[in-house]
Amino acid sequence: MQKSLKPLRILLFSSLYPSEVRPIHGIFVETRLRELLKTGQVQAKVVAPVPWFPLKSPRFGEYAQFAATPRLEQRNGLEVHHPRYLLLPKVGMNLAPYTMALGALATVRRLQKQGFDFDLIDAHYYYPDGVAAGLLARWLKKPFVVTARGTDLNLIPEYPFPRKLILQTAQQAQASIGVCRALMDSLAALGAEPGKLNTLRNGVDLERFTPEPREAARQRLGLDVQGPYLLSVGHLIERKGHHIAIEALPAMPGVTLLVAGGGPEQGALKALAARLGVSDRVRWVGLVPQTELKWWYSAADALALCSSREGWANVLLEAMACGTPVIATNIWGTPEVVSQHAAGLLMARRDGPALAEAWEQLMGDLPTRAATRAHAETFSWDSTTQGQLDIFRRFA
Repeated sequence: MQKSLKPLRILLFSSLYPSEVRPIHGIFVETRLRELLKTGQVQAKVVAPVPWFPLKSPRFGEYAQFAATPRLEQRNGLEVHHPRYLLLPKVGMNLAPYTMALGALATVRRLQKQGFDFDLIDAHYYYPDGVAAGLLARWLKKPFVVTARGTDLNLIPEYPFPRKLILQTAQQAQASIGVCRALMDSLAALGAEPGKLNTLRNGVDLERFTPEPREAARQRLGLDVQGPYLLSVGHLIERKGHHIAIEALPAMPGVTLLVAGGGPEQGALKALAARLGVSDRVRWVGLVPQTELKWWYSAADALALCSSREGWANVLLEAMACGTPVIATNIWGTPEVVSQHAAGLLMARRDGPALAEAWEQLMGDLPTRAATRAHAETFSWDSTTQGQLDIFRRFA
């Protein structure tokens, strides 16, 4: 009889992890861990640092959310710790890995004293989180693995000092993981050792994201059952490109844009819609819980993702799992997802006219919802979960 493997003890370390205050922040990190825990081969605790801030008044926006985040919480039966670290103005970017590691050290050592002497640190987001994890690993003499997720490698290495620390961390780490091949190619181009680089794409929760009848979804959400509807999901910031979806509307008569998300650009986006005379064709949905997103995906004729930077955009697979094709910018890992007709289309350019052209092309040759769902089903979590286990057991 084959001897059963001893469960791995994993310390997940990342500032990209949800909390009761920010329930959808970094939810893709939580999802990957949840899928890993389903195997029964892993035990885990989470250390998710947040910047220190003294005041909880809503007028301080995101900083107030940092202050309101509990030091310790239980999420889906998992212990999540939120130690504080100093994020200083101006010099904060260069010092953040050090203040993050120092801020988390006491919490990590306390977990060890309480009996959770973990085998490996599983860090997410290369900078500052991965660099901080490397410091902790050195101090505590533990192996560690870092997962890159997007702007940590497609933007931050433009700054010389962070680039230096990222490369040093890649050399120190037992392995690096990218959620798309393009991120690992980028890390290799910086000088990282190719043999340490692995691509493990994010999967999609095929049980949470399922197709609902389009008419029923629209009735549930109070939408006109006739449509048509274009959906844009994500934080309301320039990088996500909601403004491009609005700019496309004048060339898309009769189409209503559904915007799901919140953020600092909402006022500017509403002003843009007013200037273009399309305010009556934009519906601001606000933040939507993960459990409710399938209704919005199912209600839409297509999802638009007009981002300037993405490592691996989970909303693409979520929409496809609900039978809804996508229109997306041709960046980073997105072509690895939008790889066939059933998935949707890549935009020729990142602008409104290109989105309108792609919409007309997609609506003229629309894949069946069953075909789109079938494409999403090829992105289950199984291979990614097994890949993590193989890497972790190699070094733990």
